[in-house]
Amino acid sequence: MPANKKYLTTSPWLRFSKIMAGAAGGYAVMLSLHLLLTTVFPRENVLATAFFTGYILWAFLLLWAFVARNVWHVWLTYLGLTLLFAVPYLLMQPA
Repeated sequence: MPANKKYLTTSPWLRFSKIMAGAAGGYAVMLSLHLLLTTVFPRENVLATAFFTGYILWAFLLLWAFVARNVWHVWLTYLGLTLLFAVPYLLMQPA
């Protein structure tokens, strides 16, 4: 049974933006979260668990980009979370 046409995205740019938000934005959030975790826990432990938790988190963020109605909300959320997670890691690095 085909999908209802009123729920499908008609604009190719909007579809491309959702794909990029889910793939690249989700990956940036996932990566920055695991970098933040390395400031709290030993790097070896974070690296060992990141193989599993990274993929699960990235898949969830990829799915959320397609479920959300407004792609700009997704982009701003991913950008905000990436900055929130990456700034403490970057501040902890020696100059």
